[in-house]
Amino acid sequence: MTRTPLRPLARVLEARRKGENPDAIEKENRRLRREDMRDTARRRAEGRLLVLCVFFICGFLAIGGRMALLAASEPVEPRAAAAGNAIVAQRADIVDRNGRLLATNLPTFALYAQPPNMIDRIGTAKKLAEIFPDMDEEELIKDFTGPRKFLWIKKKLSPEQRQAVHDIGDPGLLFGPREMRLYPNGRLAAHVLGGASFGREGVSSAEVIGVAGIEKAMDDWLRDPANGGTPLQLSIDTTVQHTMRQVLEGGMRLMNAKGAAGILMDIHTGEIVSMVSLPDFDPNDRPRPLTEGDAGDSPLFNRAVQGVYELGSTFKIFTAAQAMELGQVNPDTMVDADAPMKWGRFTIREFQNKNYGPLLSVTDVIVESSNVGTAKMALNIGGARQKAFLDKLGVFEPTPVELIEAPGAKPLVPPNWSEIVTITASYGHGFSSSPLHLATAYASLLNGGLRVEPTLLRRSPDWQPGPRIVRPEVSAASAEMLRAVVERGTASFGKVPGYEVGGKTGTANKPLKNGRGYHDDKNINTFAAVFPASAPEYVLVVSLDEASDNTGTKPRRTAGWTAVPVSAEVIRRVAPLLGLRPAIEPQLASAVEVSAN
Repeated sequence: MTRTPLRPLARVLEARRKGENPDAIEKENRRLRREDMRDTARRRAEGRLLVLCVFFICGFLAIGGRMALLAASEPVEPRAAAAGNAIVAQRADIVDRNGRLLATNLPTFALYAQPPNMIDRIGTAKKLAEIFPDMDEEELIKDFTGPRKFLWIKKKLSPEQRQAVHDIGDPGLLFGPREMRLYPNGRLAAHVLGGASFGREGVSSAEVIGVAGIEKAMDDWLRDPANGGTPLQLSIDTTVQHTMRQVLEGGMRLMNAKGAAGILMDIHTGEIVSMVSLPDFDPNDRPRPLTEGDAGDSPLFNRAVQGVYELGSTFKIFTAAQAMELGQVNPDTMVDADAPMKWGRFTIREFQNKNYGPLLSVTDVIVESSNVGTAKMALNIGGARQKAFLDKLGVFEPTPVELIEAPGAKPLVPPNWSEIVTITASYGHGFSSSPLHLATAYASLLNGGLRVEPTLLRRSPDWQPGPRIVRPEVSAASAEMLRAVVERGTASFGKVPGYEVGGKTGTANKPLKNGRGYHDDKNINTFAAVFPASAPEYVLVVSLDEASDNTGTKPRRTAGWTAVPVSAEVIRRVAPLLGLRPAIEPQLASAVEVSAN
């Protein structure tokens, strides 16, 4: 900067020439210099104040914005940062074939405590015991006053319980957000859905994992974020499921049965429209597995899939179908049915020691349910070919249905398929399988002869059935035989007005626990039905455990008296729900009035 002298020589000389005092010039320059310095300082101070104001304004704006963001956000409990994989809490819904909700997630909260932060540990424990009667007050006091720094109190809270805990007001009680699995239909389709529980947990989230049923079998799919929340669609129809469960529950009471199972299957696709096992449970409050006794007595036991039984005479139609497929017989071929039949040291008898022989047509062998006639056909077929045919129907391996319990339900097959096994297997004894095996085999036989596999998932439109089992004409002849069983055979109580019902009964004595013989008064009664028989669409299998009709003078324990009428009621109720219109039966000519007009 250029500095101006206080006594410039030119001006001093000029002032002396004019007779003026040169000191006045110095005073004037000092005054001007002080004013210039004052203006410079003022400008510098104003600039500093402006910068300071800008900083204050920015600070206030940042703090105000943060406060507004916190006020608008959902309050959450603080959590400590920790290394590890993030907990994936989301889980897809499950819906039925029509999009009705079967399983979904419900936002809720878990309750945990941090005793070091609690103000009144004993008082809080007493108040919690009042809110949760299932909790022990002394245990809570012990936990709160001990060395523990963290403990879970409740994994799921209702809104009322959360508010009651909130009203306690202790800062050591904290809430963690959760998503719990909810089954809005309660017991309906309990064995299909199975249930879910919490897996890995943190204070801010928890995994929901399947523990049984399709929830467990499809657990990876249901938890996969790549599915974008798309619901898992089952083949189950909720309305049909409710109807069949209601009928089976009433049938159990009427027939004094300890258990029941029912399967309704689309004969062409293998889709399971309904699967019921009784007794059942509520998956919202899944009971604990039995630790002792018979697993079959537990409500968790799925009789339709896990129940491996001798299913009796329902298998006779397979023997007749194979004989027709091999060209050995046709429906009118006469076979030897003279009873009893001796085979080595074994004697094959008919029910109640009857004798339907000496000769019966193949159709009448099925209608009368002749053990001897079926055995003679099986011997002509041969054990190796019989076993191969049953294997093609899928009755020797666990069913591939989408249930975690299915792989463990392996049929019981004799290691040596001898001639006596060939005989007994022809009428459903000597080996054991499940009602689902039976339903699948009937569907494969009666849908035109193409192998299908059971599924609880909705089939895609481009799905194709498996290899051929029998010729279409054999399939149609088998359906006609089953229709004759209902019309004039052991399943006469299976008639449903307006619907052509065909089917086969099966009554099998339950084996003793020691494996040496059978109970005389404990049966598995099964009816495998197809409808409409002239153009099959659905297969229904109903099985009752230890059923007995006590309306007569003596208990009647056969399937014709127990499982058949229950099945008929199921068909009467569900057929309209499936879109099957009843056929109008023609009236007799004498009942028609002719008008004179």
